[in-house]
Amino acid sequence: MRKSAKIPRILLINKLDGFDVYVAFNTGEHRIIRFSLLFEKWNYKEDPFRSRLLEKQVFQKLELNAGTLCWPNLIQTTTLSNGMEFEISFDLDPVVLYQESEPDEEKNQQNPIGSLIKTARQQAGLTQEELAKRSGTTKNYISRIENNKSDIELGTLLKIIEIGLGKRMNIQIN
Repeated sequence: MRKSAKIPRILLINKLDGFDVYVAFNTGEHRIIRFSLLFEKWNYKEDPFRSRLLEKQVFQKLELNAGTLCWPNLIQTTTLSNGMEFEISFDLDPVVLYQESEPDEEKNQQNPIGSLIKTARQQAGLTQEELAKRSGTTKNYISRIENNKSDIELGTLLKIIEIGLGKRMNIQIN
C-alpha cells in the first residue's frame, strides 16, 4: 500500500448554486463550499476589493485553475520585495477551501466501494482490524475506505477483496 499525504486540490466544479460551490477534491471526496458563510466569517463586506465577490454576477465567473478556485475578473496587483509589480487573478488557497467546506454526502454516497467493502466485511464476520491484517493494510485505512474518506489503488482493492475477504472482484462500467 502506498502511503498518500495529498495536499487537497480541487479537480472539478460539479455545480454552482448561488454562492454554494460543489466540488470534487483530489482526496476522492465531493465537498460543498458555502461562500455566503465564508464571506461573513472572513468579513469580506469590509474589504473594498473582496466585497466585489458579494455580487452574484462577479462571483459566478469563478474558474478552476491550478487546483483551486479563482476569479479572472478580479485582478489584484502584487508587489515583490524588489519592487517588481505584476497582476494576478484573485484566488483562494485550496487547503483553506477544503478545511472550510463540508462533505457532499449525496454525491459521496454515489461511490459504492466503501459500503460494498463494509457490507462484505460484516457478512464475513470480520472486524476492520481483522480485515486490515489479512489484506496487509491498517484498521485506519479500512475505516477511511469504508467511510469514503480515502481513495484506493486498484492493487490494494484487489488485496482487500480477494485476499482479505476471500471473494472475487468484477468491475463493470455502465
